[in-house]
Amino acid sequence: MPTGAPAYRPAPVAAAAHRLAMLKLATASEPRYAVDERELQPGASGFTFDSLASLQKDFPGKSWILLMGADQYSKRETWHRWADIEKLCDYAVFARPGCNLKTKAKIIPMTPMPISASDIRARLARGEDVSAMLPPPVLGYIRDHRLYR
Repeated sequence: MPTGAPAYRPAPVAAAAHRLAMLKLATASEPRYAVDERELQPGASGFTFDSLASLQKDFPGKSWILLMGADQYSKRETWHRWADIEKLCDYAVFARPGCNLKTKAKIIPMTPMPISASDIRARLARGEDVSAMLPPPVLGYIRDHRLYR
């Protein structure tokens, strides 16, 4: 679920249409994934609570698990209506280098990668090779549209 341009933080570097296209390319080969565009709609707040409430309204009776990195999980108490979010879903957290998690949330086992999206964008801006860090269709899209230069 790509975010639009929420008022509570700076706008993303790439336009919403580009981020949506890249997400669709990145997930195209995985039939279990679906890209949801609700946060890109006019008037969408971008707040996690509002998105989860909208999902519950559109898909009644479904349970939800919010996936996030440990860095975001550790800041969740600063989020809009964070205590209400915990009533709408469970959490699953991906470990990040240097994060020591003490949580009741489900921890997703994976080898942490010492790289971030910000770092990839910075490398692209410097003209460095990031081919090992992105799915080939996404990197092709970035190059074709001259993003992150």
